[in-house]
Amino acid sequence: MKTLFLAWQDKRLRGDHVDGTRAWFPIGRLDAEPEDSHYRFAYTRGVLQAKEKAGFQPLDAFPKFDALYESSELFPLFQNRLISTKREDYAEYLQRLDLSPECADPFEILAISGGGRQTDNLEVFPKIQARRDGSFSCRFFLHGWRHVNAPSQDRLNGLRPGEPLQVSIELNNPATGLAVQLETANDYFMLGWAPRYLIQDVLRAVAGGPSNMTARVVQLNPPPAPHNQRVLVELEGRLTAGYEPMSSDEFLPLRS
Repeated sequence: MKTLFLAWQDKRLRGDHVDGTRAWFPIGRLDAEPEDSHYRFAYTRGVLQAKEKAGFQPLDAFPKFDALYESSELFPLFQNRLISTKREDYAEYLQRLDLSPECADPFEILAISGGGRQTDNLEVFPKIQARRDGSFSCRFFLHGWRHVNAPSQDRLNGLRPGEPLQVSIELNNPATGLAVQLETANDYFMLGWAPRYLIQDVLRAVAGGPSNMTARVVQLNPPPAPHNQRVLVELEGRLTAGYEPMSSDEFLPLRS
């Protein structure tokens, strides 16, 4: 079974200006067995926080918080976050994700790309799957690199595939409090951040020792690639055997 989570950002408007907190909340979970053409969506308990703290209302596509939605096809809300395979730049798009046309499936594409759209404030991210020994790996695009200083941006533009990165914990991030920073391993240029959904599991892995968490550059996508797809990173870690990643309350199904 494959699993993706759906996150919502508080971008409430007052007039023409965003007045929300810009906080992100995991609000839903999509489980799929593509071989059997069976898809299930349910809201997670994170939706209760989104409702209480930011006034979140059910999505039009999934109007009831306590319902389980099932389909033999990928729900349109997710399907519409994929670019058409008929587009001339489709192969180039997959190349930015380091996916081959033969192996890429909708879940893999959404897991790496995030499925973001200009027309809403939703984002998709994958459930981390730990192996029997507690090891795990995941790929994502570096966040926030446009907010680092000019020397760090210059260093970022010189990154090479396979280059190791150092993982560190930021304790006082203005936006999230705790955050996962990524730096160059040898000269310590701060490049940006890992996605917020990894924070708790990275903390648990790092608690077992620094060697339990490593990162590397998969590839650098220069312009005209979108800025949010500039640096593809692979993170590898090790958790206590038997621990289930993304098992905190906000990720659990709202419907029992």
